Amino acid sequence: MKSIYYIGLDVHKKTIAYCIKTISGKTVDQGVVRAERKALLEWLAGLPGPWMGAMEATLFTGWIYDFLKSHAVELKVAHPEMLKAITAAKKKNDRADAEKLVDLLRVNLLPECTMMSEELRELRRILRYRNMVVRTAVQMKNKMAGLMMEVGATYDKKRLYGRKYFNQLMERVEEVPGSVKELLQLSRSNLELFTAIQKKLIKALREKPLIRDRVQCLMSIDGVGEIMALTWVLEIGDPTRFNSSREAISYCGLCSAQRESAGKNHRGPLSKKRNKHLQTMLIEAAKLAPKWNPYLAALHEKELAKGNRNRATLAVARKLVEYLLAVDRRGTPFEEKQPQVA
Repeated sequence: MKSIYYIGLDVHKKTIAYCIKTISGKTVDQGVVRAERKALLEWLAGLPGPWMGAMEATLFTGWIYDFLKSHAVELKVAHPEMLKAITAAKKKNDRADAEKLVDLLRVNLLPECTMMSEELRELRRILRYRNMVVRTAVQMKNKMAGLMMEVGATYDKKRLYGRKYFNQLMERVEEVPGSVKELLQLSRSNLELFTAIQKKLIKALREKPLIRDRVQCLMSIDGVGEIMALTWVLEIGDPTRFNSSREAISYCGLCSAQRESAGKNHRGPLSKKRNKHLQTMLIEAAKLAPKWNPYLAALHEKELAKGNRNRATLAVARKLVEYLLAVDRRGTPFEEKQPQVA
């Protein structure tokens, strides 16, 4: 039986530093290879035998992971935040980082992170692009209102972004300079373009059979819309990765970091170590969900009675995570349990 070699890969935009070791820790080879598919194929052909690899999660990890996975016995991706605590050192360079990765892999101490399938990552990329388009469209709306206020023009704030009202407004206003009118027309054209793009992207995601059933089940929860359901499915991936709802709540950034020492426990603001896409969507959904879900409305009122609106919103967001996780695991539409009467 051939022995397995262990490889640490320090991934960058243009290059990949690697270190190859045996199970005993003996260094077989070290070097740098270009981050290109052709160069990686040549490098793979020169490897001494079957291998297991480890790399850190970066912006460039996705395509390298997909390309190398079929050539490796096993390929793991290390969690960058947890890796910092383990590999903090005075001397830090690409070769040293690759060597630390391979040593952690050899002794089975690599802090591994979840890597979703290539198909789900493709759909997630589309959804995140759609969210960027929506944010840009909001900027265009704010710019249009800002231009009107700069020149002191009178307008209806609620109707400004409607096509009919906007065209009528441009015809009748006289105090607006010509340059401002041109900028308003340009902003209006961009707004229509961005709106059409985001609708097209959502339609493409809606028709994907890979996620269609999961999204429909999640939308059975009162207060959960299509965008919230899509965000959950494409950001979470496999719901069984969480052992409890507490882990899911922490991943979504709906709890504070814990600082405990000498028996004293201190809780600060919401932790920055979270999935920011899920956190943003859940908080926005928690502001609207009580209008459609009586159980969430009761929870919101209960927390609001304690005097803090933000606290009430977070409580609703945490309850939404529990609902979403339960429905996604079960794979059936949501059913609220009725309280038992003694």
